[in-house]
Amino acid sequence: MMDRNQLAFIEEVKELLTSLEEALLEIEHDPLNEDLIGKIFRAIHTIKGASSMFGFDSISSFTHEIETAFDFVREGKVAVTPALITLTLASRDHIAALLAVAESGGTPDDVLLRRSEEILGQLRNLVPAAVGGEGVREIPVEAGPVIYPDSAKTALYRIRFKPPENIYLRGLDPDNLIAELAAMGAEEHVVHSEEVSSGEKPEEKLCRSTYDILLSTAHPIEGIRDVFIFVEEDSELLIDILHDGAQFGRERWNPLLEAMRNSRDVPTSSLNAILRESQAARENKRTDEPSAPSGSPHQEQRVTQTIKVPSEKLDKLVNLVGELVTVQARLTQAAVNLSDPELTQIAEEVESLISELRDNAMSIRMIPIGSTFTRFQRLVRDLSVELGKEIRLVTEGEDTELDKTVIERLGDPLVHMIRNSIDHGIEPPEKREEMGKPRVGTIRLSASHSGANVGITVADDGRGFDLEKIRLKGVELGLLDPDARPAEQELLSIVFAPGFSTAKEVTSVSGRGVGMDVVRKSIEELGGKIEVSNNQGKGSVITLKLPLTLAIIEGLLVKVDTELFVLPLAAIKECVELPPLNSRRGNGGQLINVRGEIIPYIRLRDYFRMSGGGSSFEYVAITEAEGRRCGFAIDSVIGEHQIVIKSLGAMYKDVQGISGATVLGDGTVALIIDIPKLVASAELEREELVRLERAALNEVHHQDQNNIKPN
Repeated sequence: MMDRNQLAFIEEVKELLTSLEEALLEIEHDPLNEDLIGKIFRAIHTIKGASSMFGFDSISSFTHEIETAFDFVREGKVAVTPALITLTLASRDHIAALLAVAESGGTPDDVLLRRSEEILGQLRNLVPAAVGGEGVREIPVEAGPVIYPDSAKTALYRIRFKPPENIYLRGLDPDNLIAELAAMGAEEHVVHSEEVSSGEKPEEKLCRSTYDILLSTAHPIEGIRDVFIFVEEDSELLIDILHDGAQFGRERWNPLLEAMRNSRDVPTSSLNAILRESQAARENKRTDEPSAPSGSPHQEQRVTQTIKVPSEKLDKLVNLVGELVTVQARLTQAAVNLSDPELTQIAEEVESLISELRDNAMSIRMIPIGSTFTRFQRLVRDLSVELGKEIRLVTEGEDTELDKTVIERLGDPLVHMIRNSIDHGIEPPEKREEMGKPRVGTIRLSASHSGANVGITVADDGRGFDLEKIRLKGVELGLLDPDARPAEQELLSIVFAPGFSTAKEVTSVSGRGVGMDVVRKSIEELGGKIEVSNNQGKGSVITLKLPLTLAIIEGLLVKVDTELFVLPLAAIKECVELPPLNSRRGNGGQLINVRGEIIPYIRLRDYFRMSGGGSSFEYVAITEAEGRRCGFAIDSVIGEHQIVIKSLGAMYKDVQGISGATVLGDGTVALIIDIPKLVASAELEREELVRLERAALNEVHHQDQNNIKPN
């Protein structure tokens, strides 16, 4: 059983592996970028050190040799090449595999250990300087050696660090952390300690010290923070920049150190004041020391403080806010019923506060979609190599924010869409040149806000959809009549049919007819919709329109008999009156003519087998599900409402056509209709009814034949 520190280590390493992959994919296009080289090295170095600290030796020993290779890259002795990037990406995947074993509490098997040796053997062949330390062979970098770190970027940092009292029990030592800082540049520190009795054993030893540190280094703030990565959550940590730009001589540190010794908690602003006084004194003496810019004094730069919160706690917060929204609606309703001016005023103030709290809580759940976009760089790179194509992925709108729940469920649909563009859309390089296109194809993945929704677009400059090929395949699958000549949009909708594929051969990428139907189903389950536009021979564009959040939706509140239901407003196209002639046909297969278009509809009263004769006047809410229009017959429309979604209990989780419930202001519960699933369920019921009717007719016909006596 892992303790919480080991679990924290695993989560941190997962983030570092993501960061490592991003940097490796970026540096392939900019191999001399020293910031990226530093980012890669720091990620590998941190994984190595932390895994050793927590006893994961298989990860530590493997990562050590990868780190050594990139240490030579930092020194300009080894060039960043596609082969090195490919091998490091494979190493990153192998570390993830070793981490998964560690997370499950097991040890690496022979297969994983052989894989470790295989990768390190390739590394020794590729970078002989990286392993062993003898016979270092310098591999020149094309544009000259990379110098890292750059002394011109040196900055002076003030770091205040108060570790948790039980740091020794975790197998950590603050002195080792300070030594790691000292290895990054020039370092001096002051220790403020409280007397505490402690034994020699880790469980008896407590730390009640505060470390006040000056560090002059060319490493960025991220590198400094990485030193504290496994204790930051439980520590007091402050990193401020006192001076940046040119070298800052250590002889000027004495006044700062003296102030830090004299006060246990000297503010950074006071240290900045000491620096300004020192600078003014030096200018008065007309020294050669460069002066600070005239005008306003040096501005203190403070690192943004962040904390990590488990997603379960965040979900709990949103659920509680949802409960508050419900209670507030009840309070408002009570104030209206009682006609009490004072209570009405209180209800309005509570409504305003809860509205602000709700928006704030929802914003906390919103995360940039860029983290999801980044993972596709690796997908495009690997599939391009596998298929012999040259493709680049361009991403836009990475800062666009979506609810974390939506983002978590968006990954697989986007994978299918991008794989489809790579395999079916982008042509081979030689074919593109024949067509007058650049050898390198482009897939553009972009996101942007559009009101209460987010639009995500996957566009490519490939061959586009072959409409005639789609038509022939539709005929083959029985989706179209041979003589049919449907419009372009109708043909494009066939692409999303289950089992549809125009690939001639089954490959590891495509040909099994599984993919785009999954995309449409997943997007509609998220309350979104999908649109396709095509320019045959020049490319295609697939656009997803998604709600910002799944916790609160805009819904249309409707009534059937005495029951209330909510239809997601995003799926509603219009509401029309139902002619009396149609209102009494309750076999689930009704049709309504809407401006010349014949649309099937479902009577909710019949589907849910509700008692009562029904209303003499009904409406049909026209919706769109899985590319088809369908209506729902209801008694009346109450109006639009912002709905806080609540999940159903275990007893009702398998009810078809219901996705959740909401509590209205008067305490009434309204069920939320899952439009795609209800339509699918109704179709199955209708097909079963037709089957039973045919079976009954066949039985009657068979009996009649038996009753006919020969002449």
